[in-house]
Amino acid sequence: MTFDSQCDLAALVYEPGDDPDALLRAFADDLNARGARAVGLVQFGERLDGAPRLAATLLPSGEQVSLYQDLGAAATGCRLDPGQLLAAGGRVGSAMDEGADLVIINRFGQQESEGRGLLHLIVRAISADIPVVIAVPAKRFDAWIRFADGMSVRLRCDRRALDGWWASLSARGRGNAPAHTTVCEVFK
Repeated sequence: MTFDSQCDLAALVYEPGDDPDALLRAFADDLNARGARAVGLVQFGERLDGAPRLAATLLPSGEQVSLYQDLGAAATGCRLDPGQLLAAGGRVGSAMDEGADLVIINRFGQQESEGRGLLHLIVRAISADIPVVIAVPAKRFDAWIRFADGMSVRLRCDRRALDGWWASLSARGRGNAPAHTTVCEVFK
């Protein structure tokens, strides 16, 4: 699998204690307010009866979808419902069909590190020359680089890094930012 060598694929690498979800949601909201079309899925935690449940917001609609499966009170494993995740991914794909300037994927999680989850959306977006940003936990960054075949830019989990990456894309024809050469373009 090959990816665009101009770094249209970004990993927002986060450590425990970072909040990539709030960062990605605010970034998407700002882009959409400026007339860009950011589509995708941003995770958030919801609580039901005091217990955390996995959910996500579909972009740009803002609709919230559950990604949680109830495995019972004694369950200790991941409660992500792969079927719900794929259904949400299908809706992201439909939003991409309506036009997208950026695709945001909520996580490179266990499903994705095993070759499942929403990886197909990343391949589809990159094949259509749509930039992608994905939240990647630091502990899975090596698996991410293997998937991306090294063709990904690593961003700190902060707004300045995200805005700088977007500005570099905008300089190549996706907006009005001043032109400059990215590191990936130098090595192309």
